[in-house]
Amino acid sequence: MERAKRIDLNCDMGEAFGIYRFGEDEALLEAVTSANVACGFHAGDPSVMRRTVRLCLERGVAVGAHPGLPDLAGFGRRAMAIPPDEIRDLVLYQIGALYAIARAEGAALAHVKPHGALYHMANGDRAVVEAVAEAVLKASDAAGRPLALFAPPAGELAGAGKRRGLTVVREAFADRRYAPDGSLAPRSAPGSVLAADEAAGQALSIARDGTVTAAGGRLLRIAADTICVHGDSPDAAATARAVRRLLEGAGIAVAPVRPAG
Repeated sequence: MERAKRIDLNCDMGEAFGIYRFGEDEALLEAVTSANVACGFHAGDPSVMRRTVRLCLERGVAVGAHPGLPDLAGFGRRAMAIPPDEIRDLVLYQIGALYAIARAEGAALAHVKPHGALYHMANGDRAVVEAVAEAVLKASDAAGRPLALFAPPAGELAGAGKRRGLTVVREAFADRRYAPDGSLAPRSAPGSVLAADEAAGQALSIARDGTVTAAGGRLLRIAADTICVHGDSPDAAATARAVRRLLEGAGIAVAPVRPAG
């Protein structure tokens, strides 16, 4: 496989809310090139959204919406039985909220990445897939510019986005162990969250070779345009710095992916 010349490094952030502080956003923004900003349903609030957008502007980091399920108590990680039309509307609502805040701060919204259970539902339930992709398309039309859709390379969501003419950014993960079938190993499984050095090595393998070693030693092929470091993982900032340092040391430019047009 041809060696990558550049790759995006993204992270979920802006997940504090009210009096609750969460994550190492300022430190992470020194290493990543795209930020997926929580929009208030699974985490975040309007003031945190505004503050996060400002920090992104200061550091030249691309701003993306990170819509989740309306499940603050469960951090958006629990599947919910929500009709597809409501999924479409709640995703569009969250993108719109961040879009308004970004515009007010002089920032352009670049992409959308579903969060947690919504991300996984949008790769296993065809109706949810179509609802999420349709929401991103409608948000792009309303914004007057294309919003990229972050999605697993071979999942249903990527296909739905492409059918609608969206720019699909293929996403892989640095700090999570892959299962032999190409899915992410459950967080509850021992060794499923990788330490900084191992995460950096996995990111380099993905970016340079297009491969990842799954649990049990199986070598998987994976094509990615962006690599995620989870902001809620232990030592997330140290992991992001280690990933970027190793990638750049290998001659791979780390830069945001922006939609065409």
